[in-house]
Amino acid sequence: MKLYLLNKSLPKWIILLIDQVIASWSFVFSFLLIRQFEFTDLLRGHFTIYVGLYCLVYLCTSYLMRIHTGLIRYSGTQDIIRIFTAVLTSSLIYGTVVAIVVGPMFHLQTVNIFVVLLVNFFISSSLLIMLRIGAKALFYYIKRSTSGERETVMIYGSNGYSLLVKQALETSGMGKYIIAGFIDDNPNKVDKTIQQVRVYRGKDIKKLHKTIHIDKLFVLSEDLKTDDKKKVIEKCVELGIKVLTVPPTAEWMTGHLRLNQIQDLKIEDLLQRPPIVIENKKVSRDLSGKRVLITGGAGSIGSEIVRQVLSYNPEMVIICDQAESPLHELQLEMEEAYPGSELKLCIADIQNFNRMYSIFKEYTPHFVYHAAAYKHVPMMENNPAEAILTNVQGTKNLADLSMTFDVEKFVMVSTDKAVNPTNIMGASKRIAEIYIQSLNSVGKDVQQSKDNKGKQTRFITTRFGNVLGSNGSVIPRFRAQIQKGGPITVTHPDITRYFMTIPEAVQLVLEAGTMGKGGEIFIFDMGEPVKIVNLAKKMIKLAGLVPGVDIDIVYSGLRPGEKLYEELLNEEETTIPTHHHKIKISKVREYAYNEVVADVNELLTLSKESEELAAVKKMKVMVPEFLSKNSRFEQLDTVTE
Repeated sequence: MKLYLLNKSLPKWIILLIDQVIASWSFVFSFLLIRQFEFTDLLRGHFTIYVGLYCLVYLCTSYLMRIHTGLIRYSGTQDIIRIFTAVLTSSLIYGTVVAIVVGPMFHLQTVNIFVVLLVNFFISSSLLIMLRIGAKALFYYIKRSTSGERETVMIYGSNGYSLLVKQALETSGMGKYIIAGFIDDNPNKVDKTIQQVRVYRGKDIKKLHKTIHIDKLFVLSEDLKTDDKKKVIEKCVELGIKVLTVPPTAEWMTGHLRLNQIQDLKIEDLLQRPPIVIENKKVSRDLSGKRVLITGGAGSIGSEIVRQVLSYNPEMVIICDQAESPLHELQLEMEEAYPGSELKLCIADIQNFNRMYSIFKEYTPHFVYHAAAYKHVPMMENNPAEAILTNVQGTKNLADLSMTFDVEKFVMVSTDKAVNPTNIMGASKRIAEIYIQSLNSVGKDVQQSKDNKGKQTRFITTRFGNVLGSNGSVIPRFRAQIQKGGPITVTHPDITRYFMTIPEAVQLVLEAGTMGKGGEIFIFDMGEPVKIVNLAKKMIKLAGLVPGVDIDIVYSGLRPGEKLYEELLNEEETTIPTHHHKIKISKVREYAYNEVVADVNELLTLSKESEELAAVKKMKVMVPEFLSKNSRFEQLDTVTE
């Protein structure tokens, strides 16, 4: 019977009929009350005409205002306002009709009808509202009695949006949740009561968990970056309280928040920092109306560069990648998000000079964002020739073509692994950095000798660490291992890494590209390094599990080429601040172009001839700080020394 009542709703005509009965009874009672229940006198006073006319007016008014169409169980403030409006409108129409038309026509006995209407307004509207409140309370009582065990939850914040989350949990949650309170450190709200729910301080979360055993904390995802909220969330994770994020209000303010929109807190949310403010006007001035080539455009960094560049209204965006399926998915996404934008998608390998030449010749880009690279350290350690040919040869092809076709700026996405490299991947990226820097120093002379307009391509390098959620990142791997029940594999208990969100990294890439004059290596502020084992423990706790009990953490040992700590600068480098506090310029050694190009050509020849050891040895000569770690190429360091 209970389940039947939960799953059924009354037909609209029955609700209309019930409302009509309540309104009619209320009017009759008000009329009798004012006439002091003089029944004999009432029968002579055309009582039937008074009542019948009111019933007709209210029926028409409530039907036209559609008071009866909503589900009573979900009645809210708007429904109450509509009831008041309907009763008031009926009273005004009725009073006007009686005074002007019906009274003179039927010579009705004088009655203080406006006093009757005033009394009826309060009685009728109160009864109609009580009907809805009572039906709603009954529905949730039945729901609670059938929903089984209920969860005690709290909501972070006590503003209007937090109240909407509370209402959504109470309505959509169908009695599943007990709202124990709000968490807010605003001294004007702490210990106050809002909608019968108390506001507590963030530091009280541990004590509250002991006394009432909080199951979940709901937070608005758009405010996750504030320090106060992060402290509360970290405490919840430690206590085993499940944290769930409510999507940004812009995604549900126009409709209703649904429970399926609420997501589990992700480790990426905990690692986020306060939003970066960049010079959007300067970036827009650079990119608006320009043709922009983005290599590695289907990758995690490249695709985000595509998204952000398109927001600055470029003339054309040329997306180059050799991964067919991701490129197709990106095309569909961009065509939906930026309809009318001029997109050119090119499947190409940056190692192929002729193919890249044809792309430059056809589209003549003004800007090049070079994000294409091989980046997986252990894989490149086993395939050094491919790392060299893509990361060095590919970069050389693009840089040379940029000079040939008068590209204004060439921005290369590098890595912190290029600093004091311990692996092939990092060393190949460092050699690519050296090459484009050397090009910048001679670019003007080389280009002016072509008898062209004398433009000089400005070569800019951006260097940063790991990005959250990128392809091959440790976080998706840990998440997959947790879903399988573990164990989580960490290479070493002391290994640390810098992390940055993808949008954050790309914002800084665009900003650095705008401020670059040519030849700089821009270093991004990566915040504090994160210990990977602590990251793994937090992810286990976020899944509602206990590290070492539900899921084990095992140490697999450092992989080939891997080092414990990443660096953004080597010992010989210093930095110069810029106008943006998160971007600094690295002062690095300058290299003569003629020497660099000779070394690069020799390295590429060795790689193409599959002279693996000779190629790696040449890399160590070109980058003296390159010392292999946990790698078969460590023998070459002994020889070099």
